[in-house]
Amino acid sequence: MPLDQLGRFDEIVDVRTPLEFAEDHIPGALNAPVLSNEERVIVGTMYKQVSPFEATRVGAAMVARNIAQHLDTTFAGRPRNWRPLIYCWRGGKRSGSMTTWFNLIGWQARQLEGGYKAYRGSVLERLASLPGQFDYVALTGHTGSGKTRLLQALRKAGAQVLDLEELACHRGSLLGALPDRPQPAQKAFDTALVGVLSGFDVRRPVFVEAESRRIGAITLPQTLLERFHRGACVEVEVSHDERVSFLLQDYAHLFDDPAAFRQQLDRLVGLHSREQVRHWQQLIDAGSAAVHADQAGDVADASAARAELFGELIERHYDPAYQRSSRQHFSRLGEALHFQFRPNAADSVEQAAALLASLPDAGGEASMGVATGGAASGSAVTASVAAASAPRRNEPAAAHAAAGSAAVPPASGLSGNTLVRPAAVKPE
Repeated sequence: MPLDQLGRFDEIVDVRTPLEFAEDHIPGALNAPVLSNEERVIVGTMYKQVSPFEATRVGAAMVARNIAQHLDTTFAGRPRNWRPLIYCWRGGKRSGSMTTWFNLIGWQARQLEGGYKAYRGSVLERLASLPGQFDYVALTGHTGSGKTRLLQALRKAGAQVLDLEELACHRGSLLGALPDRPQPAQKAFDTALVGVLSGFDVRRPVFVEAESRRIGAITLPQTLLERFHRGACVEVEVSHDERVSFLLQDYAHLFDDPAAFRQQLDRLVGLHSREQVRHWQQLIDAGSAAVHADQAGDVADASAARAELFGELIERHYDPAYQRSSRQHFSRLGEALHFQFRPNAADSVEQAAALLASLPDAGGEASMGVATGGAASGSAVTASVAAASAPRRNEPAAAHAAAGSAAVPPASGLSGNTLVRPAAVKPE
């Protein structure tokens, strides 16, 4: 049975350890480990240091106890005609044991052949081809221009949006770590990316924020980078004062932990002098005083220090870095539509709708110019953005339309030649 028909099962059960499950799993799977994190270490150590036989004997007892516990709790209410699909790391003893017991009970259980390893291979196969099926419009612009806010507004306005920073739980810059939101493992990011791309319509452009190869600890697939780095661009333009105001809102949490903030800026030594970095760290201390300030003058001084810090980081670090990297990464940046955005205004969705209205339909006329978020006029758009909705170069229009009407790949990202099979226990 091909895994693009996962919907035929009532539930997908992942019997790996909680740590393995947390790193990545098939979307929608339930974790019912037959070995705990600690038990798996014990069995693995015994396998190497004592003997495979002793490890298997001890492991079997652990698995039996854990399956019994799951039957009394997790699966106690499952009906007689329940159909679960069960998997472990590579379709071996852990998933085979649970599948065997479930079938003995009378449930119609099946074991995923190849286990998570086969699923992961399918995800990597999809990442090698899926990103190249779409045309992208990259939102470029300086730090603080509100590109992510515009991207979110475009989604609300009905556009097709790929928010890579949302998937990576990171804003992508030196100070981009999100409070109380750790980044996912690379494997989990890959799975989520395949799931999002699989739901897109190839006939419509995909809006994406300009990114380099890494977002925090996450590495983007080369196929995706190459595709949207060659695509159309919208240059988001925001005044200096609005950028500082935006950063004061979006990065205010950094001042809650001034020590960690100062430590992050230590990484700039080498790019900037120690004296310059020390000055910025002094501004962090002055800006952090706002948390404990109880007089209007103190609050005003702390707010001024924060504004000075972000203003200097923009002028001396982020803007020069953007100028160095943007034209290297985005080959069509010179053709970009210049869109004047007001990220701090309440009408971001209306501004996004104005941007969408300025983009021509496939095959429409396009002209160089500037679009603003004030009114939804249909003028001032570059030919590069128009190309995002038109058939690809050297591709007949009929072929482009046929590709757009093709069936959307399954969100699981699994290829059709990976099979599930009835229970059979084999070494893992």
